[in-house]
Order: sequence, then C-alpha cells, then structure tokens
Amino acid sequence: MIERQRPIEQDMVKRRSNFDPVEENFTDEQAKLEASRCLNCKNPLCSKGCPVSVKIPDFIKQIKEGNLQSAGEIIRQDNMLPSVCGRICPQERQCESKCILGIKQKPVAIGALERYVGDNSEAKKVEITENNIKVAIVGSGCAGMSAAADLRCAGFDVTVFEALHELGGVLRYGIPPFRLPRTVLDREIASLKEMGVKFEKNVVVGKSITLNQLKEEGFKAIFICSGAGLPKMLNIVGENLNGVYSANEFLTRVNLMHANQDDTPTPLKVGKVAAIIGGGNVAMDAARTAVRVGFDEVYIVYRRTEAELPARLEEIRHAKEEGIIFKFLHNPAEILGENGFVKSMKLEVMELGEPDASGRRRPVGTNTYIDMPLDTVIVALGTGPNPIIQKSAESENIAIETDSKGYIVINELAQTTVDDIFAGGDVAPLGESTAIKAMGAGKRAAKTIIEKFNSNK
Repeated sequence: MIERQRPIEQDMVKRRSNFDPVEENFTDEQAKLEASRCLNCKNPLCSKGCPVSVKIPDFIKQIKEGNLQSAGEIIRQDNMLPSVCGRICPQERQCESKCILGIKQKPVAIGALERYVGDNSEAKKVEITENNIKVAIVGSGCAGMSAAADLRCAGFDVTVFEALHELGGVLRYGIPPFRLPRTVLDREIASLKEMGVKFEKNVVVGKSITLNQLKEEGFKAIFICSGAGLPKMLNIVGENLNGVYSANEFLTRVNLMHANQDDTPTPLKVGKVAAIIGGGNVAMDAARTAVRVGFDEVYIVYRRTEAELPARLEEIRHAKEEGIIFKFLHNPAEILGENGFVKSMKLEVMELGEPDASGRRRPVGTNTYIDMPLDTVIVALGTGPNPIIQKSAESENIAIETDSKGYIVINELAQTTVDDIFAGGDVAPLGESTAIKAMGAGKRAAKTIIEKFNSNK
C-alpha cells in the first residue's frame, strides 16, 4: 500500500541554467519506506534482469534493517560502481522491469536505492595476495574499471591506460554532471586507486605505445575496452558547415574541456536555435546540455514517433520539463548555410511503415519537406569503434580479427583471436552500450584472465 518514493528534484526552471544534479538522493526515511515495498521474492527475477546479477533483495533487506554498510558490501560483490550505475543505468528496462511488484503496482525503485547505498557506504578494504602478473587495460570507462577491480582483487598488477587527460571514459566526457556529478565519479575512481590499481593518462595505445611494446614491458594480458568514440554522421549536404557537431564532440567540449565557461581556451559558439538529431540518451544529454549553455530554443528531431524513442523515460520527462521541443516524424535531408555557417535545415516529413529488424516501425519518406531556421545542428546517431588500436595491431602483425564495421571480434569469454589479448564494451560487437552492460563485459574479461593464469599454475 506504500506508494513508490520519488527523489526530490531541482526546480525545472532553475536547473535550465546550472549543471547541478537534477535529483537529490533519497532521505533515510524515503529509503526505508521504499525498501519496505520489496517482496523479498524467493526467485528474485530482478537480479536476473541485472547484467551483473547484483543480489538486489539482499541489499534492500539491509536498508530496511538500517545496515547501509552491509548493503554496500553486498552490492559491491558484483558492482564496484553503485553510485554511478544507480544514476545512469536504464533500470526500467533491466532490474525494475522484472520486479514482481511491478505487475500490479509500480516496481521497487531499485536504481534510486542503489544510488542511496552507494553514496552512503564505503568500499570495503580488500586483502590482496599479490601474484605479480601484469595486466594492461586500455580505457578507463565502465568496462575498464570493472575489470580492474576484479583483477586487482585477484592479486594482479593492473595498469589502466587512458587516452584523455582525465579518467572515466564516456562517464567523464559523455555524461553531463547534472546526471552524474563529478564528485561521485572521482570517488569511485579513488576507491580503485586505494586498491592499488595504477592509472596512466594521456596515453593513446596504438600511438603513444604499441601493443607489442606493452608486451615487452611485461604485460601478460591486455584487455581492450577503448569504447566507441567514432561518431556516426548524417552524410548529407551541408554537414561540413560551421555549427554542425557530433554529439560526441559537443558533449566532450562542454563536459571535459569546459568550453561553455568564460575563461576556457577552447570556447563554444552558442547560437540561438539548436536541433539535436536522434532519440537516444545521448540525444537527451546533448539537448539538455544545449539548454544549459544558453541556446534560446532546443529541438529534438526524430524520424519516428514518441512511442519509438529509445531514451530512458526519465530523461525524456526531464527534457520536456526543461523546455526542449520534440519534432517527431521528421528527418534531415540537407543543411543549408550562409558564409560557411549553418542557417537552416531541410527536413523531410516521415510516416511509419512496417517494422524493421529492431522491431520498431520503419520511417518512410513522404517527399514533403519543410525548412527549419537554426544555427546549430548536433548529430546524435550513435558511434562506432575508433580504429587506432586495430590499425596499429595490423601494422605490428598482430592478427586481431575485426568485423566489417571495425569492431573487435570476441567470443563469449571476451577472448579475441590473439591468445593474450581480450576485448569488451563498445569496442566489441556485442551491444554493451549501457554502463552496467559494459561493466558486465569487464567482469567477463577479468574472469577469463583470472582463470587462464590460475590454470597455468
């Protein structure tokens, strides 16, 4: 009979002009109330819906009993980043979608409870027995941090190589602070450093150092989890005009390079009207960021209807509250400019046909067009794998197999076609496009590496 608790949210008008977190954490009272809604099922389907199989009823029971440290220890057995995952995972499509309570009522707010526990408990100090086996991890995002934690606990000498000047991968450059406060991310990284994980920044593996050089330095295994940083663009006329960004570039410039601040060496030209092309979480992040940096009007242009939007429902709701305008059933056909800058965009009106391979109805052009005046276009159509490591491997005669799209081919154990090289996350073609799924990929790779060297003893 208890209603699902909702975190207090920052005023929708005020938050348009700041990057502070939109949601506050549960209060102690809210957390206990929400935890009391859990049915403590004997067959917890919620855990089966979690890509890393967190023991959800067990940690929720500890919240009810007021044992937050115990709750945190239970979560961290499977998920070393509860404060991160509690904020950005699509719980409504994973654990919460399996909640039995959700059949007749609203499901337990598992994500909010995980965030609450993550923020109010400490990672337990792990006693480590060193095995002196060096492992290199390429990329400090979710997959890399997850693998680093498990490998370090097993006694490996772990070094994480990050191409950028700050750690965290897409969590740092892609996700805005109003969704993931940097203090939270820094705290999670600090816990890995305390375990003895080493981090090397400003190192582009494949350029700064090659895979063979890593092996020469004594690394017995290499886990490649460099993400998918290569933007997919529209490939239409006008895409090379000033004022056209990939969402990757736009978010990186604001989140990592602080391009919206007055004293930045790489300022961002803020116009009046921006259109974000796409309907996923990245599109929502880009649109909500555009509002905060000062655009007067911000549009989401999506070629299907609202029913097909792939973004989280919470992100869509927040975007609407912040004044973002959704333009459904429209698709960019051409970007028009003046003196080298964007002036407008020609949009084709679409209608929905039969379902495609994704199960969503296919958008079909109607040959009817409208002109949309604007000065900024941000393309959020997804990304592909950066080819630097793959090309470097080829030049070194390292036979890492890739598919037709450039993804590194792996098996279900995260093994590549090279014995001591493993891969996972967005650089591999297994669809690890959420934080928790990438963490699952990291855990799989770590497990395989641990078992490989244990079997050699």
